[in-house]
Amino acid sequence: MAKALNRRGFTATAGATLLSQSAWSRFAHANWVQIPKQIFGLMSGEVTSESAVVWGRSDVDSRMLVQWDTAASFPTPRNVMGPKVSQLTDFTGKTILSDLPAGETIYYRVAFENDGGLSDSLQGSFRTQGNSAPASAHEDVFFAWSGDTAGQGFGINLEWGGMKIYSAIASVNPQFFVHSGDMIYADNIIEEELNLRDGSIWKNVVTPAKSHVANSLDDFRGNYLYNLMDSNVQDFHSRVPLIVQWDDHETTNNWYPQQRLQSRKDKDRYDAMEYGQQLATRAKQAFFEYTPVLPQTSGERRIYRQINRGPLCDLFVLDLRSYRGPNSDNLQSEPSESSSILGAEQLAWLKNALHQSRAVWKVICCDMPIGIPVGDSMEGKGFYEAVGNGNNGKPLGRELEFLDLLRWIKESGVLNTVWITADVHYAAAHFYDPKRSEVPDAFNPFWEFVAGPLHAGSFGPNALDGTFGPEVKFQWAPPPGSKLPLAPSDGLQSFGTIRIDAKNHHCTVELRGLDGKVLEGGSFTIEPS
Repeated sequence: MAKALNRRGFTATAGATLLSQSAWSRFAHANWVQIPKQIFGLMSGEVTSESAVVWGRSDVDSRMLVQWDTAASFPTPRNVMGPKVSQLTDFTGKTILSDLPAGETIYYRVAFENDGGLSDSLQGSFRTQGNSAPASAHEDVFFAWSGDTAGQGFGINLEWGGMKIYSAIASVNPQFFVHSGDMIYADNIIEEELNLRDGSIWKNVVTPAKSHVANSLDDFRGNYLYNLMDSNVQDFHSRVPLIVQWDDHETTNNWYPQQRLQSRKDKDRYDAMEYGQQLATRAKQAFFEYTPVLPQTSGERRIYRQINRGPLCDLFVLDLRSYRGPNSDNLQSEPSESSSILGAEQLAWLKNALHQSRAVWKVICCDMPIGIPVGDSMEGKGFYEAVGNGNNGKPLGRELEFLDLLRWIKESGVLNTVWITADVHYAAAHFYDPKRSEVPDAFNPFWEFVAGPLHAGSFGPNALDGTFGPEVKFQWAPPPGSKLPLAPSDGLQSFGTIRIDAKNHHCTVELRGLDGKVLEGGSFTIEPS
């Protein structure tokens, strides 16, 4: 758990303190009603060889204060003054730590101060990536990924142990965790009890924000706060930094910008808003408030980005939601705005970023799988919301944009790409072989690995779309005939880990279950080209 420190532990340092003498005098007369409190933990994210983002939340107007050191006892702490927080950001704040030493474990602690006094501090840690050349001199890169939290009505069940998979991920000590999307289920209600298929009852902690679908900004904020109530999640965040992306449920099921809420089957659950983009504006604000994404003070708050983890690994974090055309039958014969899913600007960025990358491995973090068709039941039969369209034929619809990308990767000589994703609520390993595809000379072979759900209902498996020649090499999903969704207590939650070996540059991908152990048959080692 995040370790609480008292005021003296935060301020009595060997070096200069960022707290004034007047603050000390105020301590004796602290207003215990107005003194800041941190009840939702802390987070770090976007960690590179020299920088990181630290996140915290107060409950009143206050100033965020951060200290860091390379020893857990903080013998020589560095002080960083964070932002003032208020209701404008729901009392959340982010502080950038810079000039960090490469290849070191960084210990940090967060407190908040106002005229009422100083909060107790919370402590966390992360490890920066080494940055010395050559790549063989580095330590391994080791990280985890998965997606989908608090979906299908499965919330915090204290009798079962809460969101236990987060503790399992922390137990394998990844350097960071990629949350592949559906961090919240803003469109799913959390009720007090759910009747399970075996006759037992799943009991949830309930909150007002989760008693209805998210409409207002405070509703979306309440969805993030719900997950942060879980002790497993708080402990995980104190030990494992995040790289986050979003998918549909951060806004609403199968969301796309042009979506007309008032034409959906569940329109009665939403306020007078007509278009999904209105809902997404509120959803994105809450997403940036409640995740340790780099704060942006001007321009578009962009989610797609590149994160370097030294010469062994670059991560390319995609956004398949914000720039897509409407969900449709996905059978357009020519590329157009209506058939896009990455969008022209993001596609151009990705090509350039891949071309410029000098990392041995390029890990593409995609919030939806390439070859698994995902239907859009909100629109109607025959509509699709992912890349695949289920026709197993020549590329059409959104497949055209991915054909362009895959062809460009081959022609540009970009090597060693690996795709990771979640979304479909089961674990799988797919090998895409151009010889099996409808475009046999268009691209190089590649792997796609699917993990999840973290803490949500289990589904699947889905049939593959054969357009790009995927072959199932591993699959861990509910057995045939299961009454879906299966509960987390049925044990089919999963996450994946990737280790890039510093000596031989092998990339080892392992799919793991609820207990953190590697699933039988779920380990794959890929040699670099």
